[in-house]
Amino acid sequence: MAEHLDSTAVATPATGRPTGARANQRALQESIKRLIVDRGLTPGSPLPTEFELMEALEVSRHPLREAMKALEAVGIVDIRHGYGTYVGSVPLSALEAGLAFRGALSVRGDYADIRNLLEVREVLETGLVGRVLAAYDRIDLAALEDAVSAMERQARQGRYAPEQDWRFHETLYRPLGNDLVLDLLQVFWKVFHALDAQLPRADDTPEATASWHRAILEALRARDEAAVRSAMNEHFRGIRARVTTR
Repeated sequence: MAEHLDSTAVATPATGRPTGARANQRALQESIKRLIVDRGLTPGSPLPTEFELMEALEVSRHPLREAMKALEAVGIVDIRHGYGTYVGSVPLSALEAGLAFRGALSVRGDYADIRNLLEVREVLETGLVGRVLAAYDRIDLAALEDAVSAMERQARQGRYAPEQDWRFHETLYRPLGNDLVLDLLQVFWKVFHALDAQLPRADDTPEATASWHRAILEALRARDEAAVRSAMNEHFRGIRARVTTR
């Protein structure tokens, strides 16, 4: 059985560390996560009933429900009222919210957090070029062409095409079969897109943005890894120009 978690515990004077209700809540949440892992439960699996969890974790109903609400907020559990509680799919919404908040603060500062976010995205995307080319036969070149052509049509009217921009990157990495990569890239893309109107423009005009994606596509068609990397570097260079140090 797990160690008894009593929400009425008090701080330990000898250490000065908080060991009261808040610390016990964190410990209880960790115990629930360990129970999920130890029992081999997977996303969508039902958790034990509330009474069974109370017995297994030696905890009362109120702190258990608080812990479940906290875990539901980050996607670890999925509470379906009237049906039970299930293991969640752990979406990256909490990460997106945190990065969006830091980005919003960074817009009013020195852009450091935005540059750091962009650097992580650039490292991830350029680092996958070799794997993308290895999966060349599974790439939907027609969908990439449609996305770039739509960007070019919008550019001729002086407009950006953010939906097609994301469609291009999603299509490019979909053949890798790594949903986490796509989820992370979408988080990065959505955070940056949400800040887009608040950032200064540089040389990333609609025409330039479309041309960067066209260059990536043509290098990909040629299966030229060096050219793909060069085109991607140019793409990110244009974005980085918008968030240089103030």
